[in-house]
Amino acid sequence: MGGMPENAPDQDARELVQPRIRRAWYVACVSTELRKKPLAFTIFETPIVLFRDSSGQANALMDRCPHRNVPLSIGKVVDGRLACGYHGWQFSGDGRCVHIPAYTGEPDRPARRCGAFPVIEQQGFVWVWPDRSGPPEGPPFEMRYADAPGYLTVRKALPAQASIHAVAENALDVPHTAFLHRGLFRSDTPNRAPITCRIKRWHDRVECEYIGESRPTGLVGRILSPSGGTVIHFDRFYLPSIVEVEYRIGDENHIVLNGAITPVSDHESVLHACVAVRARIPLWLVRPFVEMAALRIFGQDQRLLEIQTNALRRFGEARYASTEIDVLGPHILRLMRQAARGTPAPPDGQPYTRDVTMLV
Repeated sequence: MGGMPENAPDQDARELVQPRIRRAWYVACVSTELRKKPLAFTIFETPIVLFRDSSGQANALMDRCPHRNVPLSIGKVVDGRLACGYHGWQFSGDGRCVHIPAYTGEPDRPARRCGAFPVIEQQGFVWVWPDRSGPPEGPPFEMRYADAPGYLTVRKALPAQASIHAVAENALDVPHTAFLHRGLFRSDTPNRAPITCRIKRWHDRVECEYIGESRPTGLVGRILSPSGGTVIHFDRFYLPSIVEVEYRIGDENHIVLNGAITPVSDHESVLHACVAVRARIPLWLVRPFVEMAALRIFGQDQRLLEIQTNALRRFGEARYASTEIDVLGPHILRLMRQAARGTPAPPDGQPYTRDVTMLV
């Protein structure tokens, strides 16, 4: 963490406000949420409004009419333009004022324009680049196996009262599953077996491969693979806020959970989850189970993360005393701090690699 030596996990880090990485793509909503009405959302406490123009393309503007500061999200879409609900001023997708009712002059002036943000619609999500200091750097993250042939894909928006770092670490943390999700995924049993956790960190991502892991003992593992089988398990984090959990159980069962975490504020986020599943059992039977299990597991995480955030606020600081089996959390925070500082990214070379032992 920060300047922490790689081999000193017991040193604690104190931080209340998370690093803010503004020059990045973040998911605003699932594509099906954005229909005929404007849709409000927030990134880093900045109110933004989405709307579709006459061609169906998604657009993002600052959610504030320059006329009298009324949120544009309370207005409506008229002929592909966003109309303010107070005086009816209309704005195009690039933020220009194109119509002022009852006004005979030229409507467009610099002071009458509304700030616009780059938008890309991809794989069933609407992504927004919330920084207007320059053009976006590359496309959004591509979620693996989303809508791939033979896979069931489920998308959900899951709010959390927690920072990006807290949500990401929670999503990729193995040890807590035996306690918080007892019976659903793993159980706290006395006969835990040791496995090897192989951690690799590059300049923009970190992953952990769990070597020698048996099929999870909880309900999820038993339903997806009743007969057991060899387990291939990776957890990954990609800057600025993408988590990925991948399981292969046996030859036919494959689960990839991608989560794009959007920061509403320093301690409020939305996890836009995209779960792709291939299984031995018919996919029409898998969907209700995946939705039920995912919502149950995240509901438990959601309550715990809110309790954790409230504790951070009461104490006014965050203290993390880590051990070797906190395999990804310290690395995630390190990557986020470097990115927020604008540290130049070196070209990919040999990653930092470390093996640790964990009981599961």
